[in-house]
Amino acid sequence: MRTGYDLELVHLTKRYGDTVAVRDLNHVFVKGSYVCLLGPSGCGKSSTLRMIAGHEDVSEGSIVLDSQDVSQLPPALRGTAMMFQNYALFPHLSVRDNVAFSLRMKGVDKAKRHARADEMLALVDMTHLADRLPTQLSGGQQQRVALARALVTEPKVLLLDEPLSALDPFLRIRMRGELKKLQRELGITFIHVTHGQDEALALADEIVVMNDAVIEQSGPARDVWGAPRTEFVARFIGGHNVIALPSGKATVRADAVTLGDDGLAATITAVEYQGASVAVTSKLETGDEVLALLPEEQFFNAPKSPGDAVRLAWDERGLHRLEA
Repeated sequence: MRTGYDLELVHLTKRYGDTVAVRDLNHVFVKGSYVCLLGPSGCGKSSTLRMIAGHEDVSEGSIVLDSQDVSQLPPALRGTAMMFQNYALFPHLSVRDNVAFSLRMKGVDKAKRHARADEMLALVDMTHLADRLPTQLSGGQQQRVALARALVTEPKVLLLDEPLSALDPFLRIRMRGELKKLQRELGITFIHVTHGQDEALALADEIVVMNDAVIEQSGPARDVWGAPRTEFVARFIGGHNVIALPSGKATVRADAVTLGDDGLAATITAVEYQGASVAVTSKLETGDEVLALLPEEQFFNAPKSPGDAVRLAWDERGLHRLEA
């Protein structure tokens, strides 16, 4: 067993009756890393997070944190803390008392727990709103309070269940940066569940892609995006086309596909302007769809419309063969 605060899942399984939500997961989350569990709804990522937190019972296997099997411990004794998707703040308590609540439950006296709560509020830049009620806060402010409340217990691992999903797009991007900065400052492990590929790529030191109750692929964000191992990962992570070749299936990045005089015959089905680039979707004669992401200037030098016949090409060196 490794030393430190590594978190390890050992043959972790979760069943709901006859349904297997999580199947035989084996994975080590390295101490001090920002990990994103990424996958579609129903893939098992939230059940995995809730088992780590102690809010779901383990059907089989174990959860080992800092060399201790914590599978049967109550949430408060595990060394983890969870920030819920809906923040779950107490509406009748002030911001300060919300943050201090778990310390109050542990019998910490008022002066000490308020002092600790104020430290956490300073960390998330919410000191000036300590006496307000949650209903008097914006969504982003409520999220900061929920984050402070989760951190007040000094967890070894912070668990975040789609923490940005309730925020508007601009605030979501800003909070991504703040979460990453906070994780680096604290030096503890963050495990963040999301179904947003952009979110995972922006935040994660490691991405763990889940599908149908198992881990399909894990690794550094750049590796998972640049070298997907399966067709599912290639399609889900985005930016990849899956091409059927005589020797098997391969991926080619959308930004490596060009429109020209040579290549495979195709018909354009959609054109989407995205600012710095233009996304052009075409259908090959085989029926396969191929996405080309073209620089804006290049596209408008020779613009195309749905229904136009084109030829698609890419550098063979840009093909990445799928393992499965």
